[in-house]
Amino acid sequence: MGGSTAGAAEGSQATADVATAVLDAEGTVLRWSRTAEELLGRTADEVCGRPVRELFAERPAGATADTRVLATGGRALLRHRSGDPVDVTYRVLRLQPATEDLMLFAPTQRVIDWEQGAHVLAGLLTQDRIAFRVHDAHLNVVLTNIPSGAGPVLHPVAGAPGQTSAQGAEAAALRRVLETGVPLVGEYLGTTARIPERGEVSLSAFRTGCVQGTPAGVVALYLDTLGQQRVRRDLALLHRTATRIGGSLDVVRVVRDLVDILVPAFGDLAWVDLADAVPSGDEPPRLAGGGELHMHRAAVAAAGDAPWPAHLLQPGQPAPPVPSSATLRAVQEGRAVLLDREVVADVLGNDESLVRLFVPEDGHSGVWAPLFARGLVLGNITVWRTDQPDPYDERDADLLAEIASLAALSVDNARRYTRERRSVLALQQRLLPPPAGDQPAAETAGLYLPAGEGAEISGDWYDVVPLPSFRLALVVGDVAGHGLYATATMGRLRTAVRTLADLELDPVELLTHLDDGVQQLTRETDPDTPVGATCLYAVHDPVTGRCVLASAGHPPPVVVRPDGTTEVIDVVPGPPLGVGGMPFETAAVDLEPGSVLALYTDGLIERPDGDLDSGVRWLADSLAELCGPGRSLDEAGRALMSRLGDAAPRDDAALLLARVRAIPADDMAHWQFAADPAAAAQARQAVAEQLAAWDLEEMAFTTELIVSELFTNAVRYAGGPVGLRLIRGGALVCEITDPSNTQPRLRRARWTDEGGRGLFLVAQLSARWGCRYGRHGKTIWAEQPLTPAPVDLASLV
Repeated sequence: MGGSTAGAAEGSQATADVATAVLDAEGTVLRWSRTAEELLGRTADEVCGRPVRELFAERPAGATADTRVLATGGRALLRHRSGDPVDVTYRVLRLQPATEDLMLFAPTQRVIDWEQGAHVLAGLLTQDRIAFRVHDAHLNVVLTNIPSGAGPVLHPVAGAPGQTSAQGAEAAALRRVLETGVPLVGEYLGTTARIPERGEVSLSAFRTGCVQGTPAGVVALYLDTLGQQRVRRDLALLHRTATRIGGSLDVVRVVRDLVDILVPAFGDLAWVDLADAVPSGDEPPRLAGGGELHMHRAAVAAAGDAPWPAHLLQPGQPAPPVPSSATLRAVQEGRAVLLDREVVADVLGNDESLVRLFVPEDGHSGVWAPLFARGLVLGNITVWRTDQPDPYDERDADLLAEIASLAALSVDNARRYTRERRSVLALQQRLLPPPAGDQPAAETAGLYLPAGEGAEISGDWYDVVPLPSFRLALVVGDVAGHGLYATATMGRLRTAVRTLADLELDPVELLTHLDDGVQQLTRETDPDTPVGATCLYAVHDPVTGRCVLASAGHPPPVVVRPDGTTEVIDVVPGPPLGVGGMPFETAAVDLEPGSVLALYTDGLIERPDGDLDSGVRWLADSLAELCGPGRSLDEAGRALMSRLGDAAPRDDAALLLARVRAIPADDMAHWQFAADPAAAAQARQAVAEQLAAWDLEEMAFTTELIVSELFTNAVRYAGGPVGLRLIRGGALVCEITDPSNTQPRLRRARWTDEGGRGLFLVAQLSARWGCRYGRHGKTIWAEQPLTPAPVDLASLV
């Protein structure tokens, strides 16, 4: 071993802790070192000439009865000048001439430290997987267990002691440790750092002690990290797999991400075969053995973005039937297996045409693992090495099995999500009305866009409810929450709205009743699953051209006028349904024929920055551009939805468009009469003349009878004035208006009764009839088809 000045200085610092004394043959101290003075606090004048035994707190083990101590030395307690004992280890050496002895002694703990240091150094010198170098302050090698001429190949080195061995990146790292004192732990200086026959290495270094403030040197450790690197690689691969595929709920995307992770980190070629039922959300069949596997190639990846080899099974192609084999059954039972051409040939019954579909031309080693979850084989993954020289081993098979297990959970979660989403979406669509409709009051088109991947279906809905006298109710709503529960709640609310609409309530009264119903529904449900919704209810009257609406916490509708201008209707939103305690307010707007009224849910106008106002402006501008007079509303709505972009929406979106119409003045007639029974004849005469003008004389008899019965009841029970209106559209509507709020009731009169048959006759002669209330009185209406059905008068008696 070589040395240097710095090394000598370090050695002298170590020996400076050793105290010495020279004894004569009688054990009298002749000479006393300065270190001894410092250790026991006694000067040479105090000690010299006195027996050494006076320095011992007690007789040392093995001491003779005379004044001589054992020449072999040992451990003893010396007495400090202060009286405290000092634990030392000593050794006595016989000098020449034989009449004098040299006694060496030092603190016992210091001696122990020297011994342990020597043991550590001896152990390092014999290590095979840990290489080390001790450098002095000039980075020259003082001590090493690396053979001469060997060393990290990052730079040319001479490993013998006394030569400068640290250069380049290693020298910079060691010099940084020497100057700062900050140790270096596990630093890789390059991808080719290798000590011969020791594998890949990492460098750790620390500074050795200082002499008079100057660092003595640096110790560099080179650790064989092949095993550590493999563990790190495996853990990194598992981590990438879990983080990348764990957040996706699309089956195909999961397996595509999986092969992209494995290539080239784990192999040169990878593919995933999925059971045919999995992408659609269904469970795969339980298979055992060979035959038809009902699988197809779902995802492939090749290193370096190389094209997929043409001879291998291509993406989308079904897997061919294969014979039964022990290897196939092992995979079907959830185990990973190692592959080469011979193993694959054995699995495929030595059918070369099949082998060519599953073995790359240069593939020398492969691993095959199942996507196994809940006892089901959802698919399998295969990885081959073609350019990477190392063959797969059992550890690689275990790693791929673990990766496949993670992937199988993600695939199964995505499959189950797809199935639930498909079921909820089917239910949602079945609960919604037909997307397009044509009513006398308006042409309508409804569109529903479900939320994108990872978001559950919510309770957005729209509805179109035809009302008497050609009026039309337009509804749009959004139930709080997601999933099947929200969809079921949406179905209940839609049914409730239709029921209340049939009662011909005004929008405010309808929302009030609906709010009461939602509160009742909340009381009936789990407190942890609150029920809430927003709703907008609008009624358009094509006779007056007026639209009356009310909102329960819902965004305002947008109107596109025939001239292309837009308007956001100023409707004061009440509280969402289920809150209660606050009134709703009515808004009214006059709509010219040809105007387009747009009702929507907030999923259509939501923006990443949360600015709903900008979303409403975007909607208004888009509708003005798309809802031209010559364009169908369904086409305009689809074009609007496409403008949301390719990114899947975070929330459901519903849109209801209505291009309003007006009943022409020529198709309406209105009269007002006094509350006089004699006026019934005048009313019948007016009806007959109007029907003749409309070329509807064949409807005169039934219509006059309906008018007579309703008019007579109004005069008898309500007073006047009595209004009469006829409206011709898809049907003939007869309306009688009186100032009373009394509810008319239908009953069957007995054969002896002289009256009570009026409403019964009206119900028999009309397709439907009903009553609605206004601010001042009520209106009873009856509707007849323009092509009347034959009337059996005998049945009316």
